[in-house]
Amino acid sequence: MSASSKASAGELHLQFQLGEDRYALAAREVVEVLPLRRLKQIPEAPEWVAGLLTHRGKMIPVLDLSRRVLGRPALARNSTRLVLVHFATAQAATDAVLGLILEQASNTLRLPQEAFQSSGLEAGQPDYLGPVQGKGAGLIQRIEVAGLLDASMRALLFQAADRG
Repeated sequence: MSASSKASAGELHLQFQLGEDRYALAAREVVEVLPLRRLKQIPEAPEWVAGLLTHRGKMIPVLDLSRRVLGRPALARNSTRLVLVHFATAQAATDAVLGLILEQASNTLRLPQEAFQSSGLEAGQPDYLGPVQGKGAGLIQRIEVAGLLDASMRALLFQAADRG
């Protein structure tokens, strides 16, 4: 496939599920996809903060997106992955890395940017819920990595990661 036909087919995304709904992360935000690993707990952090991962000499905070969105931990399935993503912080000169535990995160797909539309409900939704796209047999909503943590959670998690 040529570069121009890839561009017309859309941007590459990692697809995953939260409950019965499909979501996607832009592949450009993904650093690495890993199998689930044991994490070090962060005392007094919210329940949806799964812990810290030591990976390639770095301490990486990890969120359980199922617990955050659905109020239950991600199911430990063969398709549940630990996805490392770029995350901009004020503390770091370069992007930091954030881990996300995602269910059924084993497929990629190309989604045209212009097909994503506002859901019309943005005013009442968290910052991490992006636009929606109808593709095939249902809707897919994009997750905006930058909106996953507010300023106080960024400070808590990345300060904890720096301390190790």
